[in-house]
Amino acid sequence: PSEPGAAMRLAALLAALRPVLPLVLGLSLGCSLSLLRASWSQSGGEDQCLGAAGRPGPLAGRARLEAADGRLGPGHEDFRPRIVPYYRDPNKPYKKVLRTRYIQTELGFHERLFVAVLTSKATLNTLAVAVNKTVAHHFPRLLYFTGLRSAKVPHGMVLVAHGDERPIWLMYETMHYIHQHFGSDYDWFYIMQDDTYAQAEQVKALVTHLSINQDVYLGRAEEFIGGDEQARYCHGGFGYLISRSLLLKLHPHLDSCRNEILSVRPDEWLGRCIIDFLGITCVSQLQGQHYHTYELAKNTEPEKEEEEEFQAAFAVHPVSDMTLMYRLHKHFSRIQLDRAYQEIQDLQMQIRNLTSLTPAGETGLTWPVGINAPFLPKSRFEVISWDYFTEQYLFSCPDGSPKCELSGASKADVSEIIESALEQLNSRYQPLLRFSKRQLLNGYRRFDPTRGMEYTLDLLLEAVTQKGHRHVLAKRVSLVRPLSKVEIIPMPYVTEATRVQLVLPLTVQDLDFVANFLDMFAMNTLDTHDNALLTLLFIYHPYDAQRVSQVDVFAGVKAMVGELEKRYAEVKIPWISVKTEVPSQVKLMDIVSKKHPVDTLFFLASVWTEINMEFLNRCRMNTISNWQVFFPVHFQEFNPALVYRGDQTASSSTDFLRDGHFDRHSFAEACFYNSDYMTARTKLAADILERDEVLESMEVFDVFLHYSGLHLFRAVEPGLVQKYALRSCNPRLSEELYHRCVLSNLEGLASRSHLAMALFEQEQANST
Repeated sequence: PSEPGAAMRLAALLAALRPVLPLVLGLSLGCSLSLLRASWSQSGGEDQCLGAAGRPGPLAGRARLEAADGRLGPGHEDFRPRIVPYYRDPNKPYKKVLRTRYIQTELGFHERLFVAVLTSKATLNTLAVAVNKTVAHHFPRLLYFTGLRSAKVPHGMVLVAHGDERPIWLMYETMHYIHQHFGSDYDWFYIMQDDTYAQAEQVKALVTHLSINQDVYLGRAEEFIGGDEQARYCHGGFGYLISRSLLLKLHPHLDSCRNEILSVRPDEWLGRCIIDFLGITCVSQLQGQHYHTYELAKNTEPEKEEEEEFQAAFAVHPVSDMTLMYRLHKHFSRIQLDRAYQEIQDLQMQIRNLTSLTPAGETGLTWPVGINAPFLPKSRFEVISWDYFTEQYLFSCPDGSPKCELSGASKADVSEIIESALEQLNSRYQPLLRFSKRQLLNGYRRFDPTRGMEYTLDLLLEAVTQKGHRHVLAKRVSLVRPLSKVEIIPMPYVTEATRVQLVLPLTVQDLDFVANFLDMFAMNTLDTHDNALLTLLFIYHPYDAQRVSQVDVFAGVKAMVGELEKRYAEVKIPWISVKTEVPSQVKLMDIVSKKHPVDTLFFLASVWTEINMEFLNRCRMNTISNWQVFFPVHFQEFNPALVYRGDQTASSSTDFLRDGHFDRHSFAEACFYNSDYMTARTKLAADILERDEVLESMEVFDVFLHYSGLHLFRAVEPGLVQKYALRSCNPRLSEELYHRCVLSNLEGLASRSHLAMALFEQEQANST
């Protein structure tokens, strides 16, 4: 009886241990393997680290040395980071450290490609102009070099005249000029003649596949006449590529080459210079990349050339006249366009084939194939509305009117999209059917930021069969104009070191807010030593101006300015007094403009503006002389009495996430250069003949909008915050200005939710 009981207890014990049995076995096996590996490592370490007599070898000795003093042995000091303590000499004045604005400049990055075109007196106005019209805009930077002394530069070209038409001298001066002005800015330098047609996109793609760490002299390799059979120079007619490292090494030897090497051809002279002093010969193939060229025969018809060598050519030479240059450009552009369309079709086919393997399957395939899916709104506030149009009218106008005439870019856009729709229909149904448009019944368009402009057209079409039968039908088509490659628009370079001249107009109604403005100005500009000055503009009413000797309404402001000048001895805050009943912004700016230099950068401020360094820097960067003016849209706080209603506390002044909105009705703040204002103001004076009623109905924004060809940059500015205040709207201003002022006050009260809550609480209080 005892044996069955023991067996049962053993079975129960095994059943209880069964869940943890794999864990126990795993731990045991792991410990065994660890001990076994440790024994192997120790035995192997003793053999390697001990010397012949049982003494520690060099590895063991180095390990002991490192463990003893915590330092690496000789020759390894650079592998351990060291903390260099900061020390500033108290006897030397403190200098503010200015860092570059762009990380690309600080890290020493270079632009990719610089192109130099060699031209002459005979071809400057012909072939050079053709090069400029065909391929110049495809290269990031292109300059023309000539030996003329006082050449008349064709429109849109940047020409460097060396003053000597000798070919060798022109090449020498060109290489010296490129090194001096662009040697530290670009990685690759492409030199060509104006009788060369170069495929810009192919050349740009070539340099992206080459390493910049090698000395590259790439082009069409030619043999020297009567020279070494192994040496080659790059033929100048087909263009050649030089790396930055090669240019830097070549520059010290240019003077020696000019004095010692005799040659008739400039490209041969340059090739001999590179070979003699650097030992580098021209190659047509490098790093797996081939530089294909094609030599044109006389009376060549580019449209009929079907040779593979011609189709793949990076450069074609010689081009005899402008017409041939344009025909070559058209031909190669068509080739590139066909390649692009074929690549698109191949990619779309690959996307279709791979979509079936995705979790979403065929339903995950978007239209058009390869374009992002339409934006899916998460709430009704994110729905993108459609704009309705016909061939004559647009029913969603920029000025808010319900209907306006279709013109300009919008009319061209509608015409192009209808033409494209007909072209697509005919390409799909021909030769069975031929469509022609009778009328656009309905048109809808909207801009989807995730994919581009979307169109839906209801077209009344006439379909013609192969037998000549005609039929009228209505067809709805959908089209998408996708967003293309994003390009960076080149802009003139500006810095943050420019001095900003603040101009603050003040009326009697603004006296309650002046103290806060001056405090913010002192804290954010004077205390930080920002390069900014302030000019006050006191606007006296005629009645107050007559009593200024007895009672000066701006006496308190002048006293505050005096206190600031005492606190900051190096600061002077001038003021200008003006007497007027209608404080026209243009008239006031006329007075200030005459008292400052033409290169002054003005910031026209309002008394509610809170000045800070962040916005002043953006004012400097966004305002470009003779190019762009900046009109920021400030952030306006709502009325705290309606937003908080006594049961909440307002957020701190440094917190941007305050209840408010961007006031798009206000144009009071502006950044512009005095020279630009004076130019636009001169055109305005010639147009209106100094009629005061016209000036009273205009703002500085209107002057730049209608009388200057500058870019008007109008954008929201989160760094420009204004506290709530009820503005006083002058009824003597124009109707439009007065209406905008009233709208600004009304929309600045509170948001719809806040107003609804205030009305609800008021109704609740009245009902009780």
